[in-house]
Amino acid sequence: MKKILFLLLFSSTLSCFSQKVTVDTNLTKYMNTITSKDLTKHLSIVASDTMEGRDTGSKGQKKAGEYLISHYKTNKIPFPEGAISYYQKVPAAFLNAKRNDNLSDSANIWAYIEGSEKPNEIIVISAHYDHVGIKNGEIHNGADDDGSGTVALLEIAQAFQIAKNEGHGPKRSILFIHMTGEEHGLLGSSFYSQNPLFPLANTVTDINIDMIGRHDEFHNDSSNYVYLIGSDYLSTDLYNICEDANKNFVHMALDYKFNDKKDPNRFYYRSDHYNFAKNGIPSVFLFNGVHVDYHKPTDKVEKIEFEALKKRAQLGFAIAWEIANRENRPFVDKIGD
Repeated sequence: MKKILFLLLFSSTLSCFSQKVTVDTNLTKYMNTITSKDLTKHLSIVASDTMEGRDTGSKGQKKAGEYLISHYKTNKIPFPEGAISYYQKVPAAFLNAKRNDNLSDSANIWAYIEGSEKPNEIIVISAHYDHVGIKNGEIHNGADDDGSGTVALLEIAQAFQIAKNEGHGPKRSILFIHMTGEEHGLLGSSFYSQNPLFPLANTVTDINIDMIGRHDEFHNDSSNYVYLIGSDYLSTDLYNICEDANKNFVHMALDYKFNDKKDPNRFYYRSDHYNFAKNGIPSVFLFNGVHVDYHKPTDKVEKIEFEALKKRAQLGFAIAWEIANRENRPFVDKIGD
């Protein structure tokens, strides 16, 4: 009898253990559609000289935006319901209101995959597609800042659309936003947060991707890392989701060096996620840190580490997949600042 009870207990324990270590094979399958080859192809265009550094409202930025939209159209990823195009126009009057940088009209660019079960709950995945343009006659290509995040969004959106085409689309809706005006003061995300297409109360998370194609001075030995900033500021759930997504699927070192609110760099306040977080929306910022080419004309495609870029984009996808498909939205259990 004791032997039978032991066997039953062992079997039950083994069953529970098996459930704990089971991974989502669909997540793995679609995550792996994000490739270095495709990221290289996209970035070689987005951060080329023909885009003239993508300054906010410039001809080059508009040309880059046209390329982004062509990708969404090719993959049959529509602009969001309720919008009239892929553009959320941001007028010059708004862009120049705080400090007059003499900017022309610009636009955020958005695309949308509707959720199958909770379509009114929205995950935002964001990256800014502007850079600093031409200075002293030199093109600042901005391959890492933020060409890397821009092309990561393209690949993440494509992966979700492939999943949807095969009957595994997200349960929650996903809004992909390429923000304008980040380099002039987070202006595109500020405009969206003041003029949201979907109620901010229905926005469950922002996953913001800004500079994920290089390594910084603290990681000269390996690029197999990413800084996560803000994941635990509003939601313990979001922190745990990010940790589990990495542990189960991507296997990078998660570095929280810049997550300290007292960090003098104040990176938490310096990218587009902040305009969501300050409105009580759990947000996480994926970042590789600054390097010697930051905001210099030497931030070029040939310096991008595409394997690291791929893995960081895959982490963004894995985090979004879990949030999109879990039963409950990330719970806000903390007060932000």
